[in-house]
Formats: sequence, structure tokens, C-alpha cells
Amino acid sequence: MVPRKFSRRFAAIAAAVALFFLYHVFSLRSSLPQRPSARTSTSADPDSSIKYAGEPSTGCPSLPGIEDILVVMKTGVTEARKKVPIHFQTTLKCIPHYVIYSDFEEEIEGVKIYDALSTIDSEVKMRVQDFDIYNRINGKGRKGLEQQDFADEDNTSFGKPNNPGWKLDKWKFLPMAQEALKYKPDAKWFVFMEADTYPSWPTLLAWLAKFDHRKPFYLGTETQIGETIFAHGGSGFMLSNPALTKASDQYDKRRAELDDYTNGHWAGDCVLGKVLADAGVHLHFSWPILQNSNLGELDEFTTELYREPWCYIAIALHHLNAAEIEDLWKFEQKRWHEKNKHILLHSDLFRELIYPEIATSPTRLNWDNLAGEEQPFATNFEDCREICEAQNHCVQFSFRDNTCFTGGNPRLGKPHRGASSGWLMSRVRTMMDKKGLCRSPEFGNTS
Repeated sequence: MVPRKFSRRFAAIAAAVALFFLYHVFSLRSSLPQRPSARTSTSADPDSSIKYAGEPSTGCPSLPGIEDILVVMKTGVTEARKKVPIHFQTTLKCIPHYVIYSDFEEEIEGVKIYDALSTIDSEVKMRVQDFDIYNRINGKGRKGLEQQDFADEDNTSFGKPNNPGWKLDKWKFLPMAQEALKYKPDAKWFVFMEADTYPSWPTLLAWLAKFDHRKPFYLGTETQIGETIFAHGGSGFMLSNPALTKASDQYDKRRAELDDYTNGHWAGDCVLGKVLADAGVHLHFSWPILQNSNLGELDEFTTELYREPWCYIAIALHHLNAAEIEDLWKFEQKRWHEKNKHILLHSDLFRELIYPEIATSPTRLNWDNLAGEEQPFATNFEDCREICEAQNHCVQFSFRDNTCFTGGNPRLGKPHRGASSGWLMSRVRTMMDKKGLCRSPEFGNTS
């Protein structure tokens, strides 16, 4: 899990520091009948030429083992029509077996969206306030939605407690996991993702191939609430069939108890993690392979945690809009078809996406590159630049809210009205060249 050069004692300390850091970053996400959600070929289907199980048509990479996987997407009624459709043309286009769960059963572009909460006890739905939105939409359909249901807020240490859809979301994890097992009981792996997550399928399959699917594996980015260590849901997580079976058995035996536990909790991914731990299935730490960050937030040069991302595989990014998902899909398609590159590394993301974007515009208005070291003596953007140039370790700077911030690691960042950001490109290039090319992908511990 940690590099071999670390001592056992230091590895334990590093892991503890990583969990503490990630808690603050993430706390707040058989044969089947022919069905539209599998995008099976028909003469009327414009993608009817697509072939699966290792023989994809143009537009799909080789995906050995994909036929043994069920992809499980989680969404909600307030976001589904905005976030789900892009996946039909991108991340789900080449997937033979997938299912989408929400809090409302409907069809989107001919694909059935299943109600993950249909099996929860009706008494719970009537008694627990979290289900107010659910009861409204199940009685009136989408006409039952109210303006407040679409209100959003920034993530806090306890998620989004004033968002009705977010409060309901925690109830989906256990029944969704159980229903996924029923949906494809012969799947070797169950890959759980959210509608604002982008997965690199060839990279994921290469990673999963290194694990024994006959054993109970629970793979995800480590997060902690209280004493429970669990996989962050938004980053994506993977369960082998034996692991999911154990969780399903626990849910069957302890339904009323776990409903009460979920009601008193605020994070459904944590609830699932506790159930798995109770069943003896503990999380396999997977950072930085699965990310709770989008491209602009990535720090590919960090040395603060127990792994340095540069040569590690990059499977998932989170908090993406439809355009960003489409861009990543096109980026990978180009790599697959023009360069025959199927494994995606964090260094690839920096060299091929982040660095060119920074180099194109090394000074940006209305932009925050997320530099975080406050400099008290700068009164404007040019002062901020001079301070960065005077610091040997500085490679980027940002002047926002009348304050200068500098940073020693290059990050792309995000739009920020009124902010200005810059990078010292010669230093960024030196850092990238010093890291060099990776001899082979780092997959982490796979036992």
C-alpha cells in the first residue's frame, strides 16, 4: 500500500495523516434480458455496429473483461436529466452491462432509470423527513418537484444538510448495492460511480485484473468519519462479487437496525462501509488512483501523502460537468486510436492536458489556480508575481480578494470572478522534466 522504502512505523503514521487529510477534503461522495440500458444492438440503433467482449467497433477501446462487470450509476431526480445523458454517448457507450439507480423511476433517452428506494420499508418512508421529496414525486411525478428541491449549497464538513436531494441520497447505498447484486448475480465486479464522475475503463480493467475477484475486495479512496473508514462514493468504488454478497446478507439480516443507523447518519457511503466492515470486508486503500477532484483541482506533484501520484494510474475524476466528461472521453479516444495508449497515468494528465492548458495562457484573468500560501505584503497582481519570482520554490501565484497567494506545485485551477492567476512556466517545465517519464505504471498494492 505504501512504498517499500517506508518503515512500518512511518507507513502507519503516513496512513493516519492521509486519512485525516482525506476526511477534511472529502467529508462534506448471468445472463440478462435485452434492455435499453445495456445499449444492446438493434437494427434501429445508430450504435448497432458496436461489438463488446474484446471486439469493439470504432469509438470503443479494447475492454477485455468488461463482460464480467456491472457498472452501477447513482443519480437523483433533481440532477438526472442534466447529468446522465452525456454518459450514453461517452462513458456508457461501450459498456454491455450497466444499471442506473435514482430516487425516481423514469426513462431518460429510452433508458430505464430504477428507483433505488422502492424496497425500503413504507413505514420508514412515511416517518422519516428525508423522504418528503421522495413521497411528493412518487405521488405527482416530476410535477411534485418544488423550487427548493433544486437549491444547491457548498459542501460542508457534513455535506449539504439543506439540500433535500442530498439528504435523501444517503438512503440509496444499501438498497442499491443489494439490487445491483440481483440485477447481475454472476458479475465478477460491481463498479459504482456517480453521474458527475469520469472513469477510464481500460485503466480500470487493467487494475481489476490484478485482483482475485473470488475474494472479498472493497476498493476505493479512503475516507473516515468517526471510527469508520470507507470508500468515498463520488470517487467511485469497486466491490467483488463475494464482498457485495456479504454486504447484501448483512442488509437482509439487519434491515430495521440499519434503517435506524442510516437515519442517524449523514453519509450513505460511510453507512455501506460500516456494513462491509461488520461483515469482515475492509477497505483496500486506493488513493490517488480514484480521485474526488476534477482536473483543475489535481495536484500531481504533491508529496504530502503516502504516495506521490505521478506514475500512479488515474482511473476516476469527480465533480465534472457534461462538457468536461465529453472532453475527457474524446481525449482518451484520441490516445486509444491514434497512439495506442490504453493505460492512463497521473503524469499523462499533467503532460497531455494540464501543462498544455497552462502553457497556452500562463497569465489568466478571472481565474484562480488554487495557490494557497498567503503573502501579506502584496497589494496587487504584479507585486504577487514578484514575490513568487523571489521564492525559489514558487511556481504559481494568484491574486484574489485583494490578497496574494503563491504555490510550489502547479495546478490548473478554476474560474473565479475578479481573481488573476499566473504560472512561472520555466519552473513548471523544470519540475515536469525532473519527474521524467514513468518506466511502468504504479498500481499500488493488489493483494
